[in-house]
Amino acid sequence: MAETPPPPPGAEVGPDADEAQSAAPPPRDHRFPCERCGADYRFDPQAGALVCDHCGHSRAIERGTLTPAIREQDLRQALARDPGAEEMEETRVLACPNCGAQVEFSADIHAAECPFCATPVVTDTGAHRHIKPRGVLPFQVTEPEAHRAMDEWLGRLWFAPGGLRQFARKGRRMQGIYTPYWTFDAQTASDYSGERGTIYYVTRTVIRDGKRETRQVPRIRWHRVSGRVARFFDDVLVLASRSLPKTYTDNLLPWDLTRLEPYAPEYLAGYRAEAYQLELEEGFAEARVIMDRQIERDVKFDIGGDRQRIHRIDTALSEVTFKHVLLPVWLAAYKYRGETYRFVVNGQTGRVQGERPWSAWKIALAVIAGALLAAGLGYLVAQNQ
Repeated sequence: MAETPPPPPGAEVGPDADEAQSAAPPPRDHRFPCERCGADYRFDPQAGALVCDHCGHSRAIERGTLTPAIREQDLRQALARDPGAEEMEETRVLACPNCGAQVEFSADIHAAECPFCATPVVTDTGAHRHIKPRGVLPFQVTEPEAHRAMDEWLGRLWFAPGGLRQFARKGRRMQGIYTPYWTFDAQTASDYSGERGTIYYVTRTVIRDGKRETRQVPRIRWHRVSGRVARFFDDVLVLASRSLPKTYTDNLLPWDLTRLEPYAPEYLAGYRAEAYQLELEEGFAEARVIMDRQIERDVKFDIGGDRQRIHRIDTALSEVTFKHVLLPVWLAAYKYRGETYRFVVNGQTGRVQGERPWSAWKIALAVIAGALLAAGLGYLVAQNQ
């Protein structure tokens, strides 16, 4: 008879286990009512406190709610078994049927507009159970500053529809979204084999237009090499959302992760937070691609010479850790003439990325103007000849 394996350490057994499962904490709301008027507080990064926009009252964040340090988590342990309850939390989310975004909303909201694609969302409030964030990068760019940055960016776009700029400048509020990311640390050691190429020149004689010419022709002499490179990767950043094109978020770089604060729900007061859609294992697979590209560059540098060929790289990883962090993004999604245009602003630096709209009539005018200019230049050249 097969022996029943023992439960993992810390697991509950017996009838109390079902009770413990049913006693899981309810989904939490990141709402903090004002002590004076009852309106919602908003976290003000400049003040470092919760501020009520209704009555102006402020309240300092209780230091007891903050994690004392941003602690890394062991990746292998997290993938081998479900993290304990202390590592997890559950939040209420609305899921967008168009772009798939899962954004936190309070319990009393069951209909809204998706901040990522401006699609009306009418659905029951669901719950998303996820690994708790370890760090949060508070907003440093205010909403008016984000609006100005977006307006300047639109103004620099050639052939953008003027109507879109006017529509975007009507004062519609932007959404402050905390976007989920994974970061990964790892110590790597890579054994490699390949070839080092050294360029040398040989003299060749050629006949051109009846004349004999000599020239130096490059050749490459290859030598077999092998060796080892090592590198510690710190905070390899991987986007854990699929709601926006990755080209947008990649172009929001860089982020100054040295300014990460230990996670506390008070930092999210007045903002939305998106639930991650890229699971931990998938995130690490993307991180490995980033690491492997860097290791390949390290190997080429170690081979040296004028040219390099790599035949094999075997990488061993150790001390692999991760953390879930939230980074600030201002987001605007506008419906204009039946099309959705999305703009994102880095909430730390003010860098802007977004949809590239085109104006057909502006392009047509530019083509006509270019043709007229070319015709005029051709006429002047013909007259001078």
